[in-house]
Amino acid sequence: MASGSKKVIYAALIGNALIAVTKFVAASITGSAAMLAEGVHSVVDTGNQVLLLLGLKRAQRPADERHPFGYGKEIYFWSFVVAILLFSLGSGISIYEGVHRILAPEALHDPTINYIVLGLALIFEGAALFYALREFNRSRGDLGVIEAVKRGKDPNLFVVLFEDTAAMLGLLVAGLGVFLGQITGNSFYDGAASIAIGVILALTAIWLAVETKGLLIGEAANKGVIKGIRERVSASPLTERVNEVLTLHMGPEFVLANISIVFRKDAKAEEIQREIAKLDGQIKADWPDVKRVFIKGEAQHLE
Repeated sequence: MASGSKKVIYAALIGNALIAVTKFVAASITGSAAMLAEGVHSVVDTGNQVLLLLGLKRAQRPADERHPFGYGKEIYFWSFVVAILLFSLGSGISIYEGVHRILAPEALHDPTINYIVLGLALIFEGAALFYALREFNRSRGDLGVIEAVKRGKDPNLFVVLFEDTAAMLGLLVAGLGVFLGQITGNSFYDGAASIAIGVILALTAIWLAVETKGLLIGEAANKGVIKGIRERVSASPLTERVNEVLTLHMGPEFVLANISIVFRKDAKAEEIQREIAKLDGQIKADWPDVKRVFIKGEAQHLE
């Protein structure tokens, strides 16, 4: 999953970097606020991909004395930072530029270069979106898109997917604004398109922030994993009942599991110790993302 995330991020990084330059050139020549907003959007997206790569790199650091469970949550932190930047820089600057253009209109120059840049951007962004969507679909399996985002524990995949989707919508809005401004001669439409792009980015950023906040605070493993662990432990011949199965994602591929078991009255201490070791191995083998397992065993005669 991590390698898939990295490929998606690299694809988006290359595409956004190439597009950002062409958008700014077009904006400087034509004076289009919508195109300038799109240029800012691409720059923010490029910076976001760098931050996501930084998060992946820092998350790979081994556990140490201060962080005994590793640095996996770095990915969640930097994904949350991306949402903040997308809202504050991408959305804020786009809305500001749009309002400024409406209050102080300027005549637009020949928009031909805008159409060329927007067409190229649609091709590049479309390719990046296709790649991100392919990786996302591969990871979500049979889950619906919304459910997969809510259950997903690797934010990099849906962060890039959201960004690319917002970019495609922004390009369409920018093209519409430039076109209406050209045929009417009124720069209002260009400014309005810039504001609309800012709103799209704001909504995207808010959704990203909501989804990554839960991961940053700490989310349990998916219900299927918890149910499977409970069934595995319940099937043990020494288990009387399972009290709790508490899980926590320390990273996209690192689950911590705490299990409380009441063993049979006639179970001996040595048998319980062997069974706990056996269950530990079985759980880690069946669910490779479960890296640490803590089992609290209780014999009924001790209750």
